[in-house]
Amino acid sequence: MSKNLDKSSVNEAGKSKSNDSEQGLEDAVEGADEALQKAIKSDSSSPQRVQRPHSSPPRFVTVEELLETARGVTNMALAHEIVVNGDFQIKPVELPENSLKKRVKEIVHKAFWDCLSAQLSEDPPAYDHAIKLVGEIKETLLSFLLPGHTRLRNQITEVLDLDLIKQEAENGALDISKLAEFIIGMMGTLCAPARDEEVKKLKDIKEIVPLFREIFSVLDLMKVDMANFAISSIRPHLMQQSVEYERKKFQEILERQPNSLDFVTQWLEEASEDLMTQKYKHALPAGGAAAGSGDMPGLSPVAVQNYAYLKLLKWDHLQRPFPETVLMDQSRFHELQLQLEQLTILGAVLLVTFSMAAPGISSQADFAEKLKMIVKILLTDMHLPSFHLKDVLTTIGEKVCLEVSSCLSLCGSSPFTTDKETVLKGQIQAVASPDDPIRRIMESRILTFLETYLASGHQKPLPTVPGGLSPVQRELEEVAIKFARLVNYNKMVFCPYYDAILRKRRISFGKFFGSSNTDMSPWNCRTDYPMSLHIRFPKNHMIEAPMTIQLCFQEPCNKALSLLNIRLEAKGILDRSFLQRLRFC
Repeated sequence: MSKNLDKSSVNEAGKSKSNDSEQGLEDAVEGADEALQKAIKSDSSSPQRVQRPHSSPPRFVTVEELLETARGVTNMALAHEIVVNGDFQIKPVELPENSLKKRVKEIVHKAFWDCLSAQLSEDPPAYDHAIKLVGEIKETLLSFLLPGHTRLRNQITEVLDLDLIKQEAENGALDISKLAEFIIGMMGTLCAPARDEEVKKLKDIKEIVPLFREIFSVLDLMKVDMANFAISSIRPHLMQQSVEYERKKFQEILERQPNSLDFVTQWLEEASEDLMTQKYKHALPAGGAAAGSGDMPGLSPVAVQNYAYLKLLKWDHLQRPFPETVLMDQSRFHELQLQLEQLTILGAVLLVTFSMAAPGISSQADFAEKLKMIVKILLTDMHLPSFHLKDVLTTIGEKVCLEVSSCLSLCGSSPFTTDKETVLKGQIQAVASPDDPIRRIMESRILTFLETYLASGHQKPLPTVPGGLSPVQRELEEVAIKFARLVNYNKMVFCPYYDAILRKRRISFGKFFGSSNTDMSPWNCRTDYPMSLHIRFPKNHMIEAPMTIQLCFQEPCNKALSLLNIRLEAKGILDRSFLQRLRFC
């Protein structure tokens, strides 16, 4: 499906900035790419992908195409991370202790420095390796300079003149200690204030080999500082042009890999089907009869997209591949998902507690906040493998009953009876089950609040919090704001692709049901339009051999649903018609 998207509609949405600005942004990102690639974390990668939709035929690609695609993905992910994560910084690479990579690195470095030490110990000393190191130090110091640092550039070039240094070495007049002193002084001039202490320690090292080793160690830290400075410098430019830049990069990837929207297509189609199913159920009268043609509105692309984003908050990250266009934010969506699961448990516990306790106890702000903090602390490690929710809820039940009894005693209210304590503990322990009614109600209300917030256009003030969520209102609003920011930015970048996918889906349904327009109204279809359905009967069904079945609609059919209620009449085989639920293949 991704191969046949309306490319013109996608391209039109991305032509709002000049090519010169776009090229400047690309050069800035690619210039810092080498230093910043190390910061791309593996947690944003998708888990093992299974059951890839067969919407695009497989094709062979060359190694060059793969490398070019990988580079484009890295640049796009890097720009996205810088824009979305305001605290994004490069961290020095630290290899795990006792890892093979760390041991190999130590062995190679030790061999190099031992070789340098052996050369300098010769009579006369051999300075070949030392001069190469000075050349590397020179290039590193020059890379730290800004265009306006003309005096420092001339000074470094003059003192660290490799040709002159080689002549001094050949004539036995080279003073390594003097060169090291100049290098340390220049490092002190160019380093960040946080590195002053490390540079100062270099002056206390008298031996040449350990000194060079520490100089390179401090220079590595200064490279990280310079990379972070580059990030802070280009962030304002990225904020202005990031949408066009990311869309352009993704379009380049899509042209090289036409199946790069397969999982997005599946994600949006599932959201459309699920949302239409919900609307269809709500549109049915109480008696279960078919609704009229005007009883149920069609689905707007915005509603489908909002619902699709909500599905990401209940995603099975271990079993299902994440949609391609939100893959760079997978870790953030997963984090929000974990926070909402914790809020669901927290809200359910507080709801049953305040329902069981005295009527006025929930109105005491200090007690409600204290109780919330106690439960919240006990649920802190909720998503660790060693965490057992049922056991923790038992502890929470005991603690909550003690706090409620203490509060009632201080207020002079009637004491909390043993029977009430037993019932409250049982209700709190029942929250451990995902099928617990209270837990499901809280989860449904949280998702409803998020959906309302997305539909409101993220305007202030935030929508009214549904009943029962008042104790966790502050935490819920914080999650809603983070969620809306992710969704809003993703929409700005990829909305043209989403619209094209949904538009093509609506057109396909319109053609299938003989409609000349793309209206998604559920009952606007022709019942005499020929259809080819693949029908699979249960194994224990009386019909075993392939057969021709005449299909006729006995009731209006919802063409937007993948599940249809169809009256099947098998003439000459069955004496009566039966209702069978089918799914399109």
